[in-house]
Order: sequence, then C-alpha cells, then structure tokens
Amino acid sequence: MRTMKAAVFIKPGQIILDEKPIPKAGPGQAVIKVTTTTICGTDVHILKGEYPVKPGLIIGHEPVGVITELGAGVTGYQIGQRVIVGAITPCGQCYACLDNHPSQCGGGHGAHGWKPIGGWKFGNTIDGCQAEYLLVPDAMANMEPIPDDLTDEQVLMCPDIMSTGFSGAESGRVKIGDTVVVFAQGPIGLCATAGAKLRGATRIITVDGIPERLAISKRMGADITINFREKNPIDEIMKITNGQGVDVAIEALGTQGTFESCLRVLKPGGVLSSLGVYSGGVTVPGDAFSAGLADQAIVTTLCPGGKERMRRLLNVVQSGRVDTQQLVTHRFKLDQIEEAYDLFANARDGVLKIAITTE
Repeated sequence: MRTMKAAVFIKPGQIILDEKPIPKAGPGQAVIKVTTTTICGTDVHILKGEYPVKPGLIIGHEPVGVITELGAGVTGYQIGQRVIVGAITPCGQCYACLDNHPSQCGGGHGAHGWKPIGGWKFGNTIDGCQAEYLLVPDAMANMEPIPDDLTDEQVLMCPDIMSTGFSGAESGRVKIGDTVVVFAQGPIGLCATAGAKLRGATRIITVDGIPERLAISKRMGADITINFREKNPIDEIMKITNGQGVDVAIEALGTQGTFESCLRVLKPGGVLSSLGVYSGGVTVPGDAFSAGLADQAIVTTLCPGGKERMRRLLNVVQSGRVDTQQLVTHRFKLDQIEEAYDLFANARDGVLKIAITTE
C-alpha cells in the first residue's frame, strides 16, 4: 500500500505529521497531488478543540494541485492539469444545492436535531488537503483549471479566504456609494475589504489593532483605518458618518465584542454581515439592536464553493484588481507542518497566511 505524508488531528492540542494511505478515485471522484495549501483559522479552532472532528482525520481545506487520477464518469479534465478546489464542495444535486444554497450541501436534520454541517467536508467530515494527495468528491462540480500564467501563491486564497471575504460584501448587499466598515483585518477581513471595494463602496473603514495589518488594509481598498488600541472605533465611526452609521458592517473575527460593535455603528435599515466563526456564545444586546425595530438585517455566510465560484475568483486574480499573494507572509514545507501550526496558532512574527508546499 502506497502512503503519503499528511497533517492528522490526534486530539485537542495535537495535530501531527503522519503517514496515511494515498486515496483512490471512485466514480465521480478525482485525486489531485497537492502542490500548495495553507492553514486556516478554522483549523486552529479544530486544534484547540473548539470545533469537533474525529481523531485520525487529515486537516485542511484550501487545495491547489495537479490531477493524478480521474474516476469513472469524470470528463472534461486531463491528468496533469493544474486545478483548485473550493473549501466547500457542493454536490449540485441535494435539496440544499437545488434550493440555491450550495454552501449548505449535506446539511439537515440529524439524530440530535439540526446540524448544519454544510458543504464544508475537507478536514471536517472527510480527509482534507494538508497532505501530499487529496480525494475530491463530486469532482466535476468542484475542480476548476488554473490559468497557466498564475502561480500557486496567486490563487492560494481562492478556495476559502478570498471566497469567504468577498461573500461578506456580497451577503451584506454592498451598493455603489455605500459606507462600509470591516471589523478585524486578518486574511478574511482583508478580503472583505477588497470585496467591498469591488462591489462599489466608496467609503471603507477598517478596524484592527495591528498597524501592519491596517497598512495592508489600505492597499486592499480601505479609505480610513482605525487602530482600536488608540481610538474608540464606535465613537470614531459615528463621527465619520455624522451620527448616521454605516450602510454595511462586516464582522470578520467571531467575537462578542466585534459583533456588538458592528451593531452599534449600523444605520437603521443597514446590514450586519457576519463572517466570524463563534467558538463561544454570541448575544444580541437589545439596545444595540434598537429592540429589533430598526429594520436592520443580520446575515451569516458560509464560504461559497464549487467550480463556477472558483472560476470567477480566478478571473479577479487574473485581472490584477485584487492581489491576495501579499497575504502570504511565511512559507513552510509539508514536513514542517507542526512548526507552521505553532507559528500560526500563536500569531507570531506578523503571520497572516502560510504557504505550505509538498515539493
């Protein structure tokens, strides 16, 4: 049996590099040799035991690679073709997909009530891509060829970070001329900033406590940056908007504080677009929510996936309108995955995103 190196979840606090069997493609599936991947904040939630997955699972959901095997029925692709696959892998045939909610593919009533697993399968319910090889389900719905003129690092954010960040602006219904605030300028927040710019927002305010991230935020489209360690962001935003509040507030961290701050700066009739993964509880304060009488909307979004979504994101990268390669601050080999997790989980050395290569 041929084996491969892979990052495997053992228990909370422990992800190790181990040997696992190389997968084989069944009908409708494909196998890709992963060339580049990365670590996501959600992987850190798994590492810390804040999001449960089964021991022995390969982690990771942001693959860039080369097709090595095509299962029966998979047509239109070639062995050796470079592809990306979204973090979310909808089947295109279930009730959720046919109801135009492909990110929720596979969600439904379980033995203990509603369990919205959604289409996030890699590193969640099936083996993920922090490995030398990856089995891709529903391959024809999910693999998108990479243009020859784009490098792995240029497209590395497409499977999750870019798709999720952009969706914050899309779900928030950002319009031409809007004022938008994005709380937190980690990788997803930075992509939300870029997404708001692409959607036509003309005044984008970003909030973070790390000056280097605020500097990148300017390059990604922010007009005004606020360091919350120096100024009260709620007071500043209300001053900037002459007391009116923002049209759209995007929450990109997943904490009670940032969620509540979004509500407190949101205008009547505005939209709070929530992207954060809340590992603890989150509550809606009655005063910040105007007792529910302000015609405000709170929307949540799970990263859109599928090959059509990937095609559109690749078009954005190829156009040069958004440069997500600047988010890659560190590079490691797969052999160094444990070291990479330690760096990323502890947010040392100004890390934003890590490119992990298998070769």
